[in-house]
Amino acid sequence: MPLKIFLSKEKGFCFGVERAVKIVTKIKDRANTFGQIIHNPQLVQKLEKQGKKVVNNLNEVTEKILIIRAHGASDKFIQKAKKRCLKIIDLTCPYVKKAQVLSANLEKNGYRVIIIGKRNHPEIVSIAENLNSPIIVENLPQTKKLGFYNKAGIISQTTFNIQEVDKITAEIKKHAEELKIYKTICDATQKRQKAAYELAKKVDTMIIVGGKNSSNTKRLFEICTKIVTSHHIETKNELKENWFKNKKKVGVTSGASTPKIILNEVVKTLRKMR
Repeated sequence: MPLKIFLSKEKGFCFGVERAVKIVTKIKDRANTFGQIIHNPQLVQKLEKQGKKVVNNLNEVTEKILIIRAHGASDKFIQKAKKRCLKIIDLTCPYVKKAQVLSANLEKNGYRVIIIGKRNHPEIVSIAENLNSPIIVENLPQTKKLGFYNKAGIISQTTFNIQEVDKITAEIKKHAEELKIYKTICDATQKRQKAAYELAKKVDTMIIVGGKNSSNTKRLFEICTKIVTSHHIETKNELKENWFKNKKKVGVTSGASTPKIILNEVVKTLRKMR
């Protein structure tokens, strides 16, 4: 009996990623990208074959064009790049740009900025490098160790787990006399997480498709695996027949940086199983 495949209502490229990919694929000249343009290894490899080589710092730049990834870069980094007479093409996601602006305004107005997110994630780095003394918390235990602040403001990584943000925010409220909260998790992230959660409750197994280094894809996996057996894969080649033994209903979703063609290949492969 074939597996019944159920696709999440919210999947595939988000607005920021779609915009970045659309623009970068139209650039015909050779260029460098500051970090991976999006967190999808297959797309990054494709772009490199087209002359868009990834660099991690200005010393590695070899081309006259420098593309800023969807995760953004700090103002300090961009100014240094401009001083080298590089042509900057800024593909920062508008939601990330908003978080950068809000955090800078908080600090300017005397608030201690507390950023909820993964310390080494490029989006968080791009925000933190614009500030003098940001505090980054990744989880609830870290939050409980915070001191007490007269004025504090909260910014969240745009792709963080919504439920975790709510728990951490509730704890931060105990550590500040005055607190400003900016909910900077993007709309696409919220919809994807909610849709994945609802689908996971209705199936026997969940397949989450996306880069292993994709933060938003990891969040989807974390949410689903708490409900049902779940597997995070990058391509169809990682699917295993034994995952679906005695299973009837399989749910499929994908991260915001997963190309549609990769998701379609996974679904096509699943439909051939059993």
